[in-house]
Amino acid sequence: MSHGGRATAPRPGRVRLDQLLVERGLAETRSRAQALLLAGRVRVGPAEAARTDRKPGEQVAHDLHIALVERAPFVSRGGEKLCGALDAFGVDPTDRVCLDVGASTGGFTDCLLQRGARRVYALDVGRGQLAESLRIDARVVSLERTHVRRLLPADPEAVRLPEPVSLAVIDVSFISLTRVMHAVLGAVRPGGTVVA
Repeated sequence: MSHGGRATAPRPGRVRLDQLLVERGLAETRSRAQALLLAGRVRVGPAEAARTDRKPGEQVAHDLHIALVERAPFVSRGGEKLCGALDAFGVDPTDRVCLDVGASTGGFTDCLLQRGARRVYALDVGRGQLAESLRIDARVVSLERTHVRRLLPADPEAVRLPEPVSLAVIDVSFISLTRVMHAVLGAVRPGGTVVA
């Protein structure tokens, strides 16, 4: 923690909130704990004052009341967002090879799998964010620490997908769609679909 540029040590008897989730067995890793907190799936504090908007790095007391919010239909709210888009656009991922650009926790990947996708390449520049349930799913290929531009054949560190992609879904927040679309379109086979 820092105040005015000075580093300060955590107060005695306190721990990072994400670490406390791991210590209590509510999350497998700190990355997963952070994803749960950012998705609003952790209620923190006594029932009458519980909040779901706490920061992963916040220093909290070891005896703080923590509870997981009932499991949503997908590993993150992104799954609900994509399901709505697939329905609105009439896109069916059944038996398709898909690419999820900006996979993060994997809400879109989860939705695609639940809708019958044969395989999903989950691409994200971050690491350790993809939900464990998706990471161990044989239908998911995690391409973490991979920028979308790596899909361009001319990129010196190009990533070659071993099979043609017929459906790409995109959910990026730190880069414009116009900057990623060329790489995505190059990865999708002719006649394929992109939902962004």
